[in-house]
Amino acid sequence: MAVLNEEQTMLRDMAREWTTNESPVTEWRKVRASGDPQAWDASVYATMAEMGWAGIIIPEEHGGSDFGWLSAGLVVEELGKTLTASPLIATTIAASAIVLGGSDAQKAEWLPKIASGEVVATLAVDESPRHAPSKIETTVSGGTISGTKKFVHEAHGAHLFVVAAKDGLYLVPSGDGVTLHDRKLADMRNHADVEFAGAAADKLTDGGDDLLDQVLDRARVLTACEMLGMAQQVFDTTLDYLKQRVQFSQVLSTFQALQHRMADLFADLALMRSAVEGGLQAIDAGFLTSQAATIAKAEANRVLHQLSREGIQLHGGIGMTDEYDVGFYLKRARVLESSFGSTGFLKDRYARLSDY
Repeated sequence: MAVLNEEQTMLRDMAREWTTNESPVTEWRKVRASGDPQAWDASVYATMAEMGWAGIIIPEEHGGSDFGWLSAGLVVEELGKTLTASPLIATTIAASAIVLGGSDAQKAEWLPKIASGEVVATLAVDESPRHAPSKIETTVSGGTISGTKKFVHEAHGAHLFVVAAKDGLYLVPSGDGVTLHDRKLADMRNHADVEFAGAAADKLTDGGDDLLDQVLDRARVLTACEMLGMAQQVFDTTLDYLKQRVQFSQVLSTFQALQHRMADLFADLALMRSAVEGGLQAIDAGFLTSQAATIAKAEANRVLHQLSREGIQLHGGIGMTDEYDVGFYLKRARVLESSFGSTGFLKDRYARLSDY
């Protein structure tokens, strides 16, 4: 496990206490039941911003705390445990694009508003059902952008889109020329296809030719942090269930076969945590970021896929009922596994990074 300083420990504990008391899974059930395409509560996100979570990776001169990616990951992991629906991850990813590639004017215009929670932002990259950042057809001409992006997270309610075009990343405010088409996925969260037709676009010019790759690396690690929180919660919930469920006049946790399965999952969870925290630390250190981010997301995909399946199986038939929370984690897991790179994509990417 990563060694945390006093401030990071306090931040993690605050996030853990808040999610447990103010945003349990029952709150997600209420959001789901509302049927609102936005699928998150604006007042809840305002509270997150008041606690400083929206500005963790934003420099102090622009209203943030510049507390680093490990700190951001600690908060996101706790949100993942309770399936808290918010645009925090999407907005943090979009903010990183501005931090890395924005001009002084762009940073001054957008980062303070993001840090305060006034602006919600998201990243729009893919144009097909599969993650393929090398196959982008969106174009910009005369300061306006044209193209369609698929499966954009937190698009409903977003004030700013960071959009990948053929020649780089652009900032596109919501409004004229931006049309959203709702997408209903298994997790029932906020997704949309976004059509850009002559919308005003402002290019991010200071991040270098690999700006998109840098942003996607951060997106993969932060997504893996949510997946880590989910995996930990599924493990803990399943273990508690096995300790109290009686079958054949015995508590399930006394069966050696089930003990072995849980031991294997415990080991996998430890490997996942090591990979994800390693990815966060690599970003903060600026060392082998792409390799570490690829490993973090690939390992998160593998372990959460297995844990979410085992969680359902070890709960038995009731695991598939809406009465029990464990099914929500499986549905959210399948969406996140495909976000910013499937396991196959990531393995191929790591091989290319390593010149295999």
